[in-house]
Amino acid sequence: MAKRDARVVWSSGDGDLRRAREPAADTRRSGGGRVKVRRETSGRRGKAVTTVADLPLDDAGLRELAGRLKKRCGVGGSVKDGVIELQGDHRDDVVDVLRASGYDAVPAGG
Repeated sequence: MAKRDARVVWSSGDGDLRRAREPAADTRRSGGGRVKVRRETSGRRGKAVTTVADLPLDDAGLRELAGRLKKRCGVGGSVKDGVIELQGDHRDDVVDVLRASGYDAVPAGG
């Protein structure tokens, strides 16, 4: 039996396992706690990027929130691996929007 054939794709208890979410997404959603807003430059040739991590949202919720933040700050950005990235240093604006939305947002790092 080939390694490819050994993987279970359907279970009577869980259904279609090919569509199962990865475990990292489940732990990300149940995280709760503080939302960390950071300014990062590493790996970006010195360009500042504002990152928003530890949000208790699924992927669709993250994309919707990222859209609101991008419009508020007037910049581009994306969602990668459960982290919202916005071009430029917009920590104060992002923290204000998140706190108004009911999240416990804190600026993290220097």
